[in-house]
Amino acid sequence: MIRYLKRGASADVVASEDAKVRSLVEGMLTDIERRGDAAVREYSERLDHWNPSQFRLSKAQIEACYRELPDQAIADIRFAQTQIRNFAQIQRDALRDVEVETLPGVILGHKNVPIASVGCYVPGGKYPLVASAHMSIVTAKVAGVPRVIAAAPPFGGRPSPAIVVAMDLAGADEIYIMGGVQAVGAMALGTETIAGVDMIVGPGNAYVAEAKRQLFGRVGIDLFAGPTETLVIADDSVDGELCAADLLGQAEHGPTSPAVLLTTSAALAADTQAQIELQLKVLPTAAVAGAAWRDYGQVILCDTAEEMVQVADEIASEHVQVMTRDPSYFLERMTNYGALFLGPLTNVAYGDKVIGTNHTLPTKKAARYTGGLWVGKFLKTCTYQRVTTAAASAMIGEYCSRLCALEGFMGHKEQADIRVRRFGEKDGQAGGH
Repeated sequence: MIRYLKRGASADVVASEDAKVRSLVEGMLTDIERRGDAAVREYSERLDHWNPSQFRLSKAQIEACYRELPDQAIADIRFAQTQIRNFAQIQRDALRDVEVETLPGVILGHKNVPIASVGCYVPGGKYPLVASAHMSIVTAKVAGVPRVIAAAPPFGGRPSPAIVVAMDLAGADEIYIMGGVQAVGAMALGTETIAGVDMIVGPGNAYVAEAKRQLFGRVGIDLFAGPTETLVIADDSVDGELCAADLLGQAEHGPTSPAVLLTTSAALAADTQAQIELQLKVLPTAAVAGAAWRDYGQVILCDTAEEMVQVADEIASEHVQVMTRDPSYFLERMTNYGALFLGPLTNVAYGDKVIGTNHTLPTKKAARYTGGLWVGKFLKTCTYQRVTTAAASAMIGEYCSRLCALEGFMGHKEQADIRVRRFGEKDGQAGGH
C-alpha cells in the first residue's frame, strides 16, 4: 500500500502559477524581439538593478575578477572543471562517426557535427551558481562548439568574480552580465550588440525555464530545467538526520523546489520530519528551504521496494538519492530520473558541484523522455548516403519506384525511374516496372 503522509502543492496551484509565468515571459520575449538592446537594458535595470555601459565584459574586467578570488578558490574551480571535462570527453569518445556498406554499392553513414553557436545561461541572482558554468560551457567545448557565449546575472550589484572566472576557465568566447528572461531572450533572438545563437542551455528559475520552452523551435534547447527537484529513497538502513540533510540541501534552491522522501519505514519517515524541523532552526538558508518543504515537500510510505520503484518512476524526479541496503536494485529497475545517486557515501551536492556528471537535468516529469545535459546534446548526428555502382542505383530504384507509386508520390517515383532507366540500361538490366 502506498500512503502519502505529507503532500505538496496541488496540481491546480502549480498550474495556476505556471500560467502566470507563461504570460509574463511571452510579453517579455516579444518586447526583446521588437526593441532589442533597449528592452534588455530596461528589464535588467528594473529586475536586477543593473545598467552597465555594456553587458559584455572586457578582457580587463575578466582579469580583475581573477584578482578578487583566493588562489584556493581558483584551484577548486580548476579541479571541478577537470572532472567535468574528463567525463564529457569519455562520453564524446563513445560517440563514433560511422560508415558502412549495407548492400553492394550502397554506403550509409553518419557524422556527429557540433552545433555552431551556443548560449549558456548560468544562474546567479540568489546564489552564484559557479558549477553551472562548468556543466554547460566545458561540455560544449568538449563537443567542439566553435562559439560559446555565456550570461549570468549580477550578484550583489556586480559581476560575481567566481562565476566570471569559471566561465573564462571553461572557455567561454563572450561573457555577458545579464540575467533571467532578458539574458535568454537576447542570446536566442539576438540584438544590435549580441549575435544570436543556435541553442540555449543551462538551468534557471521558472521564468528562465519558460523562456526556453517558448523559444524552442526558433533555437534548440537542452531540456526544461526548472526549479530543482529531489527524491530521497530510503529504508531503515539510514537515519532521519542524513535524509533530512539531503532533502533540505536541495530544497534551499528555491521556495518552489519539491523535496520528497520515499520510504518503507514509518519510523524513518517520522524521524526525518522531526530532523527537518531541527535542522531548519540552524540552517542559514532555512527561510527558502523551509518554505519549499512546507509547500512542496512530500513523505510517501510504501510497503515494498517494488512499490517505491513504481512511485519513483511516476514522480520522475530530477535528482534521486537512493539510500537502501541494495541501491543497485533501483539502478536496475528505475527508468524515469534525471540522475541517480547510489548509496549514502555519495549525494546530490557531489553531482551538483564537482564529481564529474552534469547537473543540468530534466524537471517537471521531463525525465520520462529525456536525460540530462551531456556532450551529445551539442552534437547533431547527421546522416549521408552514397551509391557507388549503377547496378546498386537501379536495384534500389526499382524498390523505390514501386513504394512511391504505393503512396501516390509520382514526382518521387520519377526520381527513381530516371535512374533505373539510365543506370539499369548501362548494366544491361531491365528498367521497366
